[in-house]
Amino acid sequence: MSVLIFLETTDNQIKKSSLEALVYGRTIASRSGGSVTAVVAGNPSNLSEAASHGASSVMQISDSRFSQNDTQAFAEALSEAANQKSASLIVMAKSVFSDSIVPKLSSIWKAGAATNVVSLPESDANFSVKRSIFTGKAFEAMKLTSERKIVSIKKNAVAVSLAPAAGEVVAFQPSVSSKAFSIRTVSTEKATGEILLSDAEIVVSGGRGLKGPENWGLVTDLAKVLGAATGCSKPVSDLHWRPHHEHVGQTGIKVSPNLYIAIGISGAIQHVAGISSSKVIVAINKDPEAPIFKAATYGIVGDAFDVVPKLTQALRNSL
Repeated sequence: MSVLIFLETTDNQIKKSSLEALVYGRTIASRSGGSVTAVVAGNPSNLSEAASHGASSVMQISDSRFSQNDTQAFAEALSEAANQKSASLIVMAKSVFSDSIVPKLSSIWKAGAATNVVSLPESDANFSVKRSIFTGKAFEAMKLTSERKIVSIKKNAVAVSLAPAAGEVVAFQPSVSSKAFSIRTVSTEKATGEILLSDAEIVVSGGRGLKGPENWGLVTDLAKVLGAATGCSKPVSDLHWRPHHEHVGQTGIKVSPNLYIAIGISGAIQHVAGISSSKVIVAINKDPEAPIFKAATYGIVGDAFDVVPKLTQALRNSL
């Protein structure tokens, strides 16, 4: 089975989640000796990682119009690339952007699609995958029977591993219709902070148990030591202690880091729904009956103002 991988970029870098998608597609292709081709727009500074993670060739789109991130244009381009390479599977990382591309691509390319996938298919003949549903509360087995297939992979569902390949970069000028470029970006405002929640491997979040914005240093100090992103519960963003883009939960940003640390968060069901895909959850709360402990992998019953500074110092001494 020949596979086409869409590499999404941010800040002129191929996203780690896209490299995970590349590893996923590479693994499927290796079963039948199929080719692995990647498609990327622009000239990301880490383009060489496509080769080191298994892409035999990279189709590079230099058309500046693609910088507008018009999903219709990308859908048409990916369909054309897949046809050129005789690919029967297109793989990409699940993101807000790819969620908009998949349905359009599915219609243009006449393919079945599975999103939020967390497992490899059983085989090429039995292309049944497991996907996360209901904000991570359940899993669904989905079988794609169409000749052409599209899969988007949930973040951290696949471990990144190296498998050096040729990675030949070739120019790709898709014959996308001018009507596809209907979006014009007037301005862009990015969330501040060293690490964005959507890309973070570790997230440290705080709740109302911190009593006020003046105490948020507990969260930021621990996050800095761990190289983590910072988040908060909905009540905290509603009280304007922290900006809305840090709100983690069902109605905020859903995260799936390797480690999620909840400090002074009671654990309302809406918050838990947004963190349930985290591999390890550590809860710190002085209330032993706090609902967050039911979702936690590890729990510390204690006052955050006592526990967190000691934890931060211990980590600082050990790292």
